[in-house]
Amino acid sequence: MNPPDRRTFLGLAAGMCALPALPGAAWAQIAVDNLLVYVGIAPGGVSDTAARTVAARPNAYARNIIVENRTGAGGQLAVTALRGKPADGRTCMVTPASVLTIYPHTYRNLPYDPFRDLVPVALAGRFEFGFGVGPMVPASVGTLAQFFDWCRQNPAQASFASPAAGSIPHFVGILASRHAGVEVVHVPYRGTQPAILDMIGGQIAAASGPVGGFVEHVRAGKCRLLATSGPQRSRFTPSVPTYAEQGMPEIQFDEWLGFFMPDGTPRALTEAASASIREAIAHPDAARALAGAGVEAASSTPAELGALLRRDFDRWQPIVRSVGFAASS
Repeated sequence: MNPPDRRTFLGLAAGMCALPALPGAAWAQIAVDNLLVYVGIAPGGVSDTAARTVAARPNAYARNIIVENRTGAGGQLAVTALRGKPADGRTCMVTPASVLTIYPHTYRNLPYDPFRDLVPVALAGRFEFGFGVGPMVPASVGTLAQFFDWCRQNPAQASFASPAAGSIPHFVGILASRHAGVEVVHVPYRGTQPAILDMIGGQIAAASGPVGGFVEHVRAGKCRLLATSGPQRSRFTPSVPTYAEQGMPEIQFDEWLGFFMPDGTPRALTEAASASIREAIAHPDAARALAGAGVEAASSTPAELGALLRRDFDRWQPIVRSVGFAASS
């Protein structure tokens, strides 16, 4: 990251002078009038919820926050849109970790580098994954073992959806089917909700995705959740056993959501934006909004998020190799 230049400091000073009435130390963080937040996943997904949750809170960094969904390529379009923007603190994105920690290991021609093109700002939350089935699967199927038995008996219908090829839900579904020794076709979608909607509409047998995407549909009786991916049962679905409880201890994964800015954004701006995001995430209203999407509120400094990015990037490399998945482009 480059140090803030004279123009940046002048802009910060002007914002500070214009807003002496802000409470506490918040006045020292005002940097921009408008902050554009890219989201690479469809509206209704966890990334979108996190972005709009922060945007809904009074913000000491930006007077106005605009959320724009740039969907496609499993979240890549938001990253490429961000890296093409000036590093002036007026644009950021919120993304699930897999776009930065898994895709570099699966895409030969990935149009970005998570360490060279982006600068971490703040963590927004963490969530686990669920595996659910819809009306295509008989009501008698209530466990993973029963689902995979059904897949053996119905190979033409043995399929599952995920929010994107190369995402963690994709890998979770593949690892589970390999453990069971049955081939289940993976169908990638542009986000969790489109995948789940096709599942409850009877167009595909099952779906793997963030737990929060299933909760409302499970309560409505439209689908059944068979497993969750955490080391313990999710607080959002306490009656659903984990993969580990069903004989798959190797499947223990969650994912984080993080805010990032273009590389070269002055440290003064990333630190100010991070402080503002952390303040927004810490509010009880934000925690409730995130919980409604099955996300546990969590925050971090830029340095902490950078360390988390490196750790998970390194963790996923051998997993991707063991699965043998490579994207087509």
